[in-house]
Amino acid sequence: MRRKARQATKPENRPRFWGRHAVAAALGNPERTIARIWATREAAAQFDFGDIPVTFADVADLGRLVPREAPHQGVVAEVEKLPDLWLGDLLDQAEDGRPLLVLDQVTDPHNVGAILRSAAAFDALGIVTQDRHAPPESGALAKAASGALETVPWVRVVNLARALEEMAEAGFWRVGLTGEADMTLAEAMGPARIALVLGAEGEGMRQNTETHCDALARLPISDRIESLNVSNAAAIALYAATVARG
Repeated sequence: MRRKARQATKPENRPRFWGRHAVAAALGNPERTIARIWATREAAAQFDFGDIPVTFADVADLGRLVPREAPHQGVVAEVEKLPDLWLGDLLDQAEDGRPLLVLDQVTDPHNVGAILRSAAAFDALGIVTQDRHAPPESGALAKAASGALETVPWVRVVNLARALEEMAEAGFWRVGLTGEADMTLAEAMGPARIALVLGAEGEGMRQNTETHCDALARLPISDRIESLNVSNAAAIALYAATVARG
């Protein structure tokens, strides 16, 4: 899949990933450039860093490289951000039965990371977010994704409404999830290509996003709770789409 050219990031702006899953996944991604690594000798023995510069450090020194109490597990990597993907290229790889996730202004990195992890678990085609109203790559996001940041295609677009139009042109049935919908998700399922659209917690989808959906649906949850965390809702919706497709 083609990626947009991107200039090297200044060192002070490079993300730092921590934890063995996130760093191992970054090492295994040929599209990922790793600038440098810090590790304890014990943790380093479990990796093949190749020709990447490695600085050996103790646990306390590593703790100063990451947010407070971040579970670095003895290894921290400074990386270049992945080049952006083209939406058209992702849509060209669409297959019946592989859902696409669209996130409308979901900005919490832990939620987006968890959604990436669920997308990997259910073999989703990828996720699509806005360029500006989505979290950047970060250690917290990579940790929550548990490696899925390196394997699930993530397309960032300037105009989400236009992106939804492109999805329709590619044969996707766009289902927006909202608690106010009359139909359940099972009732709203349409053709074999499904795009699941989720909005931010609290605000939900914007009105312009809703108008670019083919159907609005709700998850059939108990009235004892108002709503689900967006990452939980995404996981349930992916499971429902997978079951619907057989």
